[in-house]
Amino acid sequence: MIDIQGKMKKMENTMRVVVHGEGGPASVMKIAEVEIPTPSTHQVLIKVLVAGVNRPDVFQRSGSYPPPPGASPYLGLEVSGEVVAIGGQVTQFKVGDQVCALTPGGGYAQYCVTDVGSCLHIPRGLSMLQAAALPENYFTVWSNLFHMGHLQPKETILIHGGSSGIGITAIQLAKAFGATAMTTVGNSEKKLACEKLGADEVFNYKEEDFVERVKAITQKKGVDVILDMVGGSYIQRNINSLAIDGRLLQVAFLEGSKAALDVQMIMRKRLTYTGATLRPRSEEQKAQIAHDLMQHVWPLLEQGKCLPVIDSVYPLNEVIKAHERMESSAHIGKIMLQVG
Repeated sequence: MIDIQGKMKKMENTMRVVVHGEGGPASVMKIAEVEIPTPSTHQVLIKVLVAGVNRPDVFQRSGSYPPPPGASPYLGLEVSGEVVAIGGQVTQFKVGDQVCALTPGGGYAQYCVTDVGSCLHIPRGLSMLQAAALPENYFTVWSNLFHMGHLQPKETILIHGGSSGIGITAIQLAKAFGATAMTTVGNSEKKLACEKLGADEVFNYKEEDFVERVKAITQKKGVDVILDMVGGSYIQRNINSLAIDGRLLQVAFLEGSKAALDVQMIMRKRLTYTGATLRPRSEEQKAQIAHDLMQHVWPLLEQGKCLPVIDSVYPLNEVIKAHERMESSAHIGKIMLQVG
């Protein structure tokens, strides 16, 4: 299989990929054989070795999170592997490079394509497994905490879901850049894990009211930034927990996106309530985030700091078990698929 520029390794024409049909429970997923995608002028084709499992994959599989127009219909938003083909206008990478990448979909497969701007060289010293755990969480956390949330040294941040991939990344990056990090978790094992990562305060939300704990710790001032993936009943409680000029960053809605709010609190405190999903953002925006990660975060990773935490690894043909692990919420860190 050779593209018109002759920049593709000779290979078979089909690949194994996870399909989920019309959607449903984890059991709807199965392995199918499909044609290998061909990169466009600004894309690279990656032979996938490891893929990350993320909550949006579960939502897409269940039928509640359709891919954006033009994206792959298959699951998988991050991979590591080897570049085996490049588009005609790609100059940053060459065939044979080992990379990790944010993908618009299609990561649960032997091969996937992504825009060159979402592709990064693997940090020195990291394994393929570690590298595949980087893109989705680090792109999301960096863009929200620093691009949109403007988190500053000596500020205080509350991170919900501290033992998730997003939470672990946020704790480590917040601490690395001089902030005080608080987080919520659901049990003592997760609490210990977050404390080991450097979280300054960890609240078990099943036993403590995080609003009252924040008030007590900050002498009723509140925190400067909140990163939330829960939504629902947490939204008003988050607003109550913010300091003057605080920023609430929404990255998901595990409890739903609708809530009754006291908007006067937003006005009185001069709060900013914002958020973003990563997948629909433009390739130019993703490329800017990738550039910032290479400049500010990759050096930390190469020093052994802010590393991803791997919860479990499943072979591709056990993808059902991987999704069941995700839906159990028992995991601490990343769930991964060994593809290659």
